[in-house]
Amino acid sequence: METKILIYLVAIMIAGIACLTDLRSRRISNRLVMIGLIFGLVLNLCMGGWAGLGWSLLGGLLGLAIFFPFFALGGMGAGDVKLLSCLGAVLGPKDLLSVALVGAVIGGVLALVVAAVNGRLRSTLQGIGSLLAFWATGGLRPSPILNLESPGTLKIPYAVPVAAGTLLVLLSRWR
Repeated sequence: METKILIYLVAIMIAGIACLTDLRSRRISNRLVMIGLIFGLVLNLCMGGWAGLGWSLLGGLLGLAIFFPFFALGGMGAGDVKLLSCLGAVLGPKDLLSVALVGAVIGGVLALVVAAVNGRLRSTLQGIGSLLAFWATGGLRPSPILNLESPGTLKIPYAVPVAAGTLLVLLSRWR
């Protein structure tokens, strides 16, 4: 049980630091991600042997697999992808999947709140509809208009919902 507590504390610390830096500078430090990734691999190797290392690598790859499509479509920054991969290396695939799902729900709610606060809820929902229509007619590919590089796009620091998801999931499992 102490092993899980240490792993959970490390994940919460990484997610928390990423959240603070993303809020402050809208960036997630590569140094933080690399230190977290290495720490996750070594910690899981020490605690679970080769099977622990394999579990850690699988979690890191799952983190990449979950968020990379959103990055490739222009809807997410690379730092968010690297953060989820790092958390996967610390937590392993099972806990990471829960963190990603809870974080996605929180991120969706946060995006709608930001749009509403900025008086752009209607245009945001219309943009989502346009993006879905774009994909339905032309296939799943980056939109030249609706992406993070577009000047009018509302952006949220996605480390916030990832950190909230990490905290909620791990605290719910802490017994």
